Amino acid sequence: MGARVAARIGAAGRFSSTSELAALPAGPPVVSTAMEQSDGRDQPAHATVRRKPDRGHYDRDTVHAILDEGLICHVGFVWEGRPVVIPTSYARIDDALYLHGSPASRMLRTLAGGIDCCVTVTLLDELVLARSAFNHSMNYRSVVAFGHATPVTDLATKGPVLDAFVEHIIAGRAPHLRATTEKELRGTSVLVMPIDEASAKVRTGQPIDDDEDYAHPVWAGILPVAPVTGQPVPDPRMAPGTAIPDHVSGYHRPQG
Repeated sequence: MGARVAARIGAAGRFSSTSELAALPAGPPVVSTAMEQSDGRDQPAHATVRRKPDRGHYDRDTVHAILDEGLICHVGFVWEGRPVVIPTSYARIDDALYLHGSPASRMLRTLAGGIDCCVTVTLLDELVLARSAFNHSMNYRSVVAFGHATPVTDLATKGPVLDAFVEHIIAGRAPHLRATTEKELRGTSVLVMPIDEASAKVRTGQPIDDDEDYAHPVWAGILPVAPVTGQPVPDPRMAPGTAIPDHVSGYHRPQG
């Protein structure tokens, strides 16, 4: 998503290139050797797919494509001795994930302390309908990333990152918006987590039934499942005559 976000937001004068994004002082540079090998040989044990290891993927392209297509992540961490999982939005810029929210957020305040955390994103593609209840499944793409998040405090960095959140949700929108105010920047917490311990898991294909079940007379196969965007509903307080922009009327998620 980095290059796409940079190109679009550059039109609004916020930042103009991927290299400029990479230069933002959001944290240490990430050199993710763990994601270089597609077979997971260099993966730490906790970031290695164990159940159905043949479905594991560790290359950047696969991991990034799933993250870019998703809208919601789930962030797991331990708070006061209890496990907590919070759904939230996110954005990816190069090899880093960004989270944001209110400074009062329990999640952000806890993660800012540098504790271990886990971020997951899952895309459901198809229902897999087998000949037995036991062999039903789903075709999916998922990412699990482990790491530590650090606060982004520089206001000059926060602005482009917050624009990246908008672009991740709906590409092409940020250039149409008014500039974020200093008050809004100070009133938003932003965290960055390098994507240096991550794995993807992908299932595709038809049901895998027991040999003796293939003769059972019931329909079996895959049923595609895809998000559907409805017709835009205008805000009644919008200025009269405001046209629906292309990024709204032609909205779609990037396909990995």
